[in-house]
Amino acid sequence: METVGEVTETATTTVRSRKPQKKQQKGGEESTKQRTSSMETDVNERPQRPKSDEPEKRSQPPNEKFSERNGTVEEVDDRFSFSIRLQFNAATTGLFLLSFLTRFYRITHPRGVVFDEIHFGKFVSLYLKNTFYFDQHPPLGKLLIAGAAGAVGYSGSFEFPKIGSEYDATVPILALRFVPALCGSLLAPIVYSILRQVKLGQGVSILGGLLIILDNALLTHSRFILMESMLLFFAALGILTVLRFLQAEPFSARWWTLGTIASASLTAAVCVKFVGFYSYLLAMYIMGRHVWMELPDRRKSNAYILLQVIVKAVLIVSVSLAVYIGCFYLHFATLYKAGPHDNVMTSAFQASLEGGLASITKGQPLRVQHGSQITLKHTHGRVCWLHSHTHVYPIKYKDGRGSSHQQQVTCYGFKDVNNWWIVKRPNKDSLMVDDEPDFIEHGDVIQLVHGVTSRALNSHDVASPMSPLCQEVSCYIDYNISMPANLLWRVEILNGKESKNKWHAITSQVRLVHVNTTAALKYTGEQLPDWGYNQFEIAADRRQQTIDTIWNVEEHRYTQHKDKKDVLNKLLATEMIPTEPTKLSFWNKFSELQLKMLMHADKLENHMYSSEPHEWPLMDKGIAYWIDGESNAQVHLLGNLVIWYSSTMAIVMYVGFLVFYLIRRRREIYDLEPVEWDRFRLGGEIFLAGYLIHYLPYFFVERTLFLYNYLPALLFKVMLLCFVLDHCQLALRKFVKQSTVVVSVFRAIVVTWFAGAVYFFQRYSVLSYGTTALSADDVLELRLKDTWDLIVHKP
Repeated sequence: METVGEVTETATTTVRSRKPQKKQQKGGEESTKQRTSSMETDVNERPQRPKSDEPEKRSQPPNEKFSERNGTVEEVDDRFSFSIRLQFNAATTGLFLLSFLTRFYRITHPRGVVFDEIHFGKFVSLYLKNTFYFDQHPPLGKLLIAGAAGAVGYSGSFEFPKIGSEYDATVPILALRFVPALCGSLLAPIVYSILRQVKLGQGVSILGGLLIILDNALLTHSRFILMESMLLFFAALGILTVLRFLQAEPFSARWWTLGTIASASLTAAVCVKFVGFYSYLLAMYIMGRHVWMELPDRRKSNAYILLQVIVKAVLIVSVSLAVYIGCFYLHFATLYKAGPHDNVMTSAFQASLEGGLASITKGQPLRVQHGSQITLKHTHGRVCWLHSHTHVYPIKYKDGRGSSHQQQVTCYGFKDVNNWWIVKRPNKDSLMVDDEPDFIEHGDVIQLVHGVTSRALNSHDVASPMSPLCQEVSCYIDYNISMPANLLWRVEILNGKESKNKWHAITSQVRLVHVNTTAALKYTGEQLPDWGYNQFEIAADRRQQTIDTIWNVEEHRYTQHKDKKDVLNKLLATEMIPTEPTKLSFWNKFSELQLKMLMHADKLENHMYSSEPHEWPLMDKGIAYWIDGESNAQVHLLGNLVIWYSSTMAIVMYVGFLVFYLIRRRREIYDLEPVEWDRFRLGGEIFLAGYLIHYLPYFFVERTLFLYNYLPALLFKVMLLCFVLDHCQLALRKFVKQSTVVVSVFRAIVVTWFAGAVYFFQRYSVLSYGTTALSADDVLELRLKDTWDLIVHKP
């Protein structure tokens, strides 16, 4: 039996009306049979083919409950009932324990930083020190690990300097690796439950759970401070609860509970890594498919179906928003101190952190006016400031184009005295602030004068050095030739509602539009050659509506010294101490961080262990995670070759089965009964669609990718493999004569294949655990493919 023990506790508030019925022996036996059948029928049971000569039994209505005490049927309103069932399931418990043992075995080894632990461990330490950091992924995974580490008193003192660095005695390695290992341990029983939910037999469902346990790549990623095991856990739990949610009685307590858990789990996957959104899309597909299959049911009115769709949508959206926003609320509430990644954010964000940008903007004026000295920071994307120096553009570029030979204007990634500019009204000669303030507002026309060289910002119809479709931006030098000065710039305040169209330091985001050409001042992202000191190009672009044309004033003071030398000395020597942080609302921080994460998602540098999506299904390349300094013991990311190749073959087999059946059905030859055909389509659509949704998008991603990006797709591929094995057994029984012998041979083949998977797992577990000292010959024996870059640095 699948269930060896059960404890049920029920707390029920019901509205009942008892309807005594005439007690007859036959009726009582029939009712008892119905009750027994109802109790023994589980949503996970594999459907049996009905016998044609057996009359169909009346199913017990969901709102009736048989009472043994008086032989009556009690009508129960399920909308007001709630029950808690605690089941001891031998299969799920066994899978969890076996998975737990493999994941937690010597989990504190290696006692050094393993691969991306250098990043995620550092983020966890910053959480525990309340110090702001920036990561391109949402924060939930790091928050969970930080919570586990903080619970045992870890203060975040370890710096995670480099891969391989030894952890000191203050680092609770078990606590830091506990959450990923626990999520990895729970994955196998969840996969088992999903397979049972789509009506697969218990044996093949257990096989699915075992394959998850035996995959070396999933084992490796469950043992270290990495995000993938948490991502897979939440995604799989979300899919499981969606399937159960769709089978629950609409609007019952179970229905509401499962819907909430499903939405929360799927959103949690997104909150671990944005690629969890693919699982969210799969869940939406499953739910949309369920609605589509319900439409022909004439027992349900249009209004009822529409009501279900609306309520489901509201439930899913509201829970998802609450979880996602709540995750970031906790993130910002925890990280309130300035940190090493502040400069990625806007000036306003930095100034809102304790000890942040306010340390250099103490007491500076808020409103920009004529005579203001300012530094202009590129608001979004790469951190740099509008910059100029005495050097000029070369007369000729390498491609033969000519320049204006004017003073260079660039974007410089460091604070520098040459980043300072003076705001000037075109009709005024003085660069000093007036006694009567002359504030700059939205739509005003200004000139920007470079603080050190005293030359004004200029643009004209000359091609930019690195971006020929844009105009050159320079500081104007009068060479007494026919090249007039075009020095006027219009200030457009993009978030003017907050400041009532006044130009404010720090918070106002502005676009500077060249009056003569209507081109906007733009950071192009192109790096200048040696003549530009490898700084970044600034140009003017007539396509104004881009985020690279947005700037903000970071540092600001008023020009009050008429002696230019005094002005320069003040710029060089001034140091400021913070007063209080700038107030920035949660929603401003939230929206800015979402934009920054999306903008930085593609900015991963090339890596020697990166790979391409077409290399993943056959595991052409692994990743070196850690190497022992004293021997060749190492942690290397490789999957179970037997499972990966078999799963890839299963995709081909399922598509072949599907095409075969579709052609036959087109000829009105129905090989499968309706129940079996629906199950074949449902399982295949879920698992094949899940695989494709999690795999195909990577072919269109222009960033560095690694083998671990394939793990979510692998999860669905393994489940599809189990589905195909189950269907092969069914097809052999159905279409082959002497099927008993053939099925026995098939099972023997499966057992042999499974033994091969077990052997591969055991053979290559040394690369997952990293606990075994290896000789050079041992490493070479493990290298089944020339493309596997296993490390040998000791004889």
